[in-house]
Amino acid sequence: MNQHRSYTQEELRYLTMLSRMYPTVRAAGTEIINLQAIMNLPKGCEHFISDVHGEHEAFLHILNSCSGVVRERIDLLFADSIPRSEREQLATLIYYPEEKLEQLKPQIRDLDEWYRITLHRLIALARLVSERYTRSKVRKALPKDFAYILEELLYTHGEEVDKKDYFENIISTIIEIGQAPDFIAAVCELIKWAAVDHLHLVGDIFDRGPRADVIMDSLLKHHSVDIQWGNHDILWMGAASGSRTLVATVLANSIHYNNLEVVETGYGISLRPLSVFANEAYKRHDVSRFAVKLTGDDAESVTEKERLLSARMHKAITVILFKLEGQKILRHPEYGMEDRLLLDKIDYENKCVTIGGVTYPLEDTDFPTVDPADPYTLTPEENAVIDQLTASFRHSEKLQRHVRFLYSKGSIYKIYNGNLLFHGCIPMDEKGEFLSFCLDGVERRGKAFLDYCDVAARQAYYYKPSTAARELGMDFLWFLWAGRNSPIFGRDRMTTFERRLIADESAWSEPKNAYYTLYEDPEVCDRILKEFGLEGPHCHIINGHVPVKARKGESPIKGGGKLIVIDGGFCKAYQPTSGIAGYTLIYNSRSLRIVAHQPFVGRERAIRENYDISSSTNLFERMEDRQKIRETDIGQNLQKRIDDLMLLLAAYRDGAVKEDH
Repeated sequence: MNQHRSYTQEELRYLTMLSRMYPTVRAAGTEIINLQAIMNLPKGCEHFISDVHGEHEAFLHILNSCSGVVRERIDLLFADSIPRSEREQLATLIYYPEEKLEQLKPQIRDLDEWYRITLHRLIALARLVSERYTRSKVRKALPKDFAYILEELLYTHGEEVDKKDYFENIISTIIEIGQAPDFIAAVCELIKWAAVDHLHLVGDIFDRGPRADVIMDSLLKHHSVDIQWGNHDILWMGAASGSRTLVATVLANSIHYNNLEVVETGYGISLRPLSVFANEAYKRHDVSRFAVKLTGDDAESVTEKERLLSARMHKAITVILFKLEGQKILRHPEYGMEDRLLLDKIDYENKCVTIGGVTYPLEDTDFPTVDPADPYTLTPEENAVIDQLTASFRHSEKLQRHVRFLYSKGSIYKIYNGNLLFHGCIPMDEKGEFLSFCLDGVERRGKAFLDYCDVAARQAYYYKPSTAARELGMDFLWFLWAGRNSPIFGRDRMTTFERRLIADESAWSEPKNAYYTLYEDPEVCDRILKEFGLEGPHCHIINGHVPVKARKGESPIKGGGKLIVIDGGFCKAYQPTSGIAGYTLIYNSRSLRIVAHQPFVGRERAIRENYDISSSTNLFERMEDRQKIRETDIGQNLQKRIDDLMLLLAAYRDGAVKEDH
């Protein structure tokens, strides 16, 4: 007679709860079979993107095309049967179904026949890209209105003689009742869903480009995404949390780069309080050093009056920012940033400032709101303005929805399928040792420090407003944005003061953390991976933040293949330096490959001319065997569930838990 297993009270409590989901031996056994089958499917495709910086059109094209994966599948299926021009048109249709259909309709003589051919091709492609998933997973992804019909078409092959009429009748009926456009759009969305199983966005969604809010809207709809916060994301998270300093920073940056569309149109934040104050306070004062950067059509369309107002607003908010930053540095000596207190170092008589023992002439000392005896105190008018602006950020429903999503899907770093993802760096000294930070009286370095950063960043948003804990959290978000050797800033200092007021560019230097030199060494990369519990031939560090200078021959692959930098210049402002328009990374069951993209010509031209982003692929790591789900993080979780269900089966057989027939 077999000896019965003994169970702890905790195990019995858990197994009893599990039995409510699987009340019989058959139910538990069936689920074990299902899970074991899933474990043997190929690993899903992961798509890595970084540093999109508000370039919504380029981002959405990369997202829709899955960095070329959709086009690869089209060519795989149809390269021998349809010409290249038709394959290009089919790809554009998948990327932008509604817009492309509207453009094509007037050009097509026999629209019904075109619908029939196109639906056949789209369904064949959908079948190909979804074959790695279980039928159950595909079913859950189908749009409700067409779920039943789509499932029938996906799993009914028109080539089968006894099914051919059934298949063709479904297609014909869809066309006859006028549902073809909507059905085509639904199949296109299914193809894009199936082409990539999971999206990683490795930081910096915001700033520089025009519409970060459009990017955030698309991410909210994505079926599976995680985000590693970049410094520009932290900046907006802090502004939404109510940090006056980070509100001032957002506005100073946005005005400086003439990029207020996302603030005013995207998030509905009015800048009238700032414009009224700036026009009054700086009406008779020099604002030449605060002229706004204008490019392209803006340089010709903006009037002199508008330029002057923008410069006044820029100077007004920048002076407020310098004061608020000084207050933070004075409140937090543990940040070690006393050398960044510069307003009190201005010599007004000689119009100069001494920084690091070097005296620099100042181009502007005309600061009507700065009291040299008390330079970091806001005037009552400045206080009122920044309070009004901060309230607008706090009450923007759309911004708050986006920031809640950043918190729910985001983190300082993430470990996923053997890869360590973070935006900036792991702060290190020149010897390759992890830098130590003393916060709350405790020394932290490496993983422990990043874990602390993650918790403190959440404290800024989720703690009760006006409490000391929330204020500490918001101050720490500012440290993450601009603090010395912050893990997502990664530099010794941010020289906004110098760039605005000193002509000598040698004062503008922002030395990078030693990490950005040391990461060329495979041993350093291995040490970082080990710090986060990762070892093995297929473990990597993946980060962005610092554009790769491809124009100068720099490679995005560092540390002997252990580290990949995927910031190649999505932002148009960085493209002259990088020489390309961004890197993305594709990790599927067979290989890891980096894709370099050329600049995007724009959504309208892409739709009109079937233009795809020109990309080149570097397959730099091939798997020895095709990876299965059992080898992934999801597989580990499934195995734990299988183990639990096996224990439940044993408990049923032993009588420790009763079946509920």
